[in-house]
Amino acid sequence: MVNVVGLGYIGLPTALMMAAHGVEVTGTDLSAELVGRLRAGEVTFDEPGLRELFDSAVSGKIDFSTQVCPAEMYVVAVPTPYDKKSKKVDASFVTAAVESVLDVCPKGSIIVIESTVSPGTVDRSVRPAVERRGLRCGEDVHLAHAPERIIPGNMVYELVNNSRTIGADSPQIAERVKDVYSSFCRGELVLTDIRTAEMTKVVENTYRDINIAFANELAKICRSDGMDVNEIIRIANKHPRVNILSPGPGVGGHCISVDPWFLVGDYPGLANIILAARRINDSMPEFVLERMHDIMEQNGITDTSRVGLYGLTYKENVDDVRESPTLQLLDCMHRHLAGGVKVYDPWVKRDITADQYHDLDRFLSDVDMVVILVGHDEIKQNMEKLRGKTVFDTRRVCALPGTYYL
Repeated sequence: MVNVVGLGYIGLPTALMMAAHGVEVTGTDLSAELVGRLRAGEVTFDEPGLRELFDSAVSGKIDFSTQVCPAEMYVVAVPTPYDKKSKKVDASFVTAAVESVLDVCPKGSIIVIESTVSPGTVDRSVRPAVERRGLRCGEDVHLAHAPERIIPGNMVYELVNNSRTIGADSPQIAERVKDVYSSFCRGELVLTDIRTAEMTKVVENTYRDINIAFANELAKICRSDGMDVNEIIRIANKHPRVNILSPGPGVGGHCISVDPWFLVGDYPGLANIILAARRINDSMPEFVLERMHDIMEQNGITDTSRVGLYGLTYKENVDDVRESPTLQLLDCMHRHLAGGVKVYDPWVKRDITADQYHDLDRFLSDVDMVVILVGHDEIKQNMEKLRGKTVFDTRRVCALPGTYYL
């Protein structure tokens, strides 16, 4: 039996996937409200295929609880925020989850950390928690790290098809963990040690962050000298060994925008390119704001309440707003006393900011300028409704004449 601890964006799909493939699972979360919704058959966030996966799991072997229970294996999938001053990972949620597991786990059970952590977190935080109980790692309790590699909007597919890394203290324990994950995972399961698994996951997202930063810095350079960055990227990418990404309004989500800071915090003075990339990507909302002001001046728009921001999520076609560039942009506007803009996102059903709309037509009728910050399918399918508006497209999804870009 497997007990998945933490039923958020990662833990819930993982628990459901295991249960749907014949593994007996208990999903645990501290939130009684969330557990109650799951017990009532409610899917707690929007994700393609999650409803069907939920139905398949509940007809199989899954239960939901607010309590950790005795199990052969535990999968810890709780948040790992970072301290914005020190840039170090906050492992307190992971440690607390492990402590709750140690209260009930039988001898010989395996604790698998799925949460993304900085290299060395298991050694610094998890092992000491075990040892403080007078328990021995490798005998009383076994530790492993199997970081998730899925992205909102494609979670169900990627859970099945992506390769993943399993780090453990011994090959025998790694094989036992592999047996559970191979119940549903068709991708390659690579076995290694825990420290390597920790570093690999952080390096993957840091690599992507650095590549995005290059495109964003290129956009700033080209804008300063009146050049079209997208045309330059298009031509440069014809080289067989060049693949420059597209610039955008910033980097969001709980992986690419966060994981590189783990390396900056743990290796100060060494993670120099990583730090520069993070600063570039974090500066993009400010750059977008400056570009907005220039476009408003060019078009004689003086009232910011007639400006509308399309998109609140961190990427297209998901409801995830964590580290959203739009929210970062709104924060910039508030700091510069330039608020009052209207906001709309078809995927965000609850009000999370002022002047938020929930109907596209009403939103468009109340604005003269539209800033596209997320390329949801909805806006791609309704481009004709933008005619007559001043359009600033940070995602390059609009081809209407007169559209402004980064």
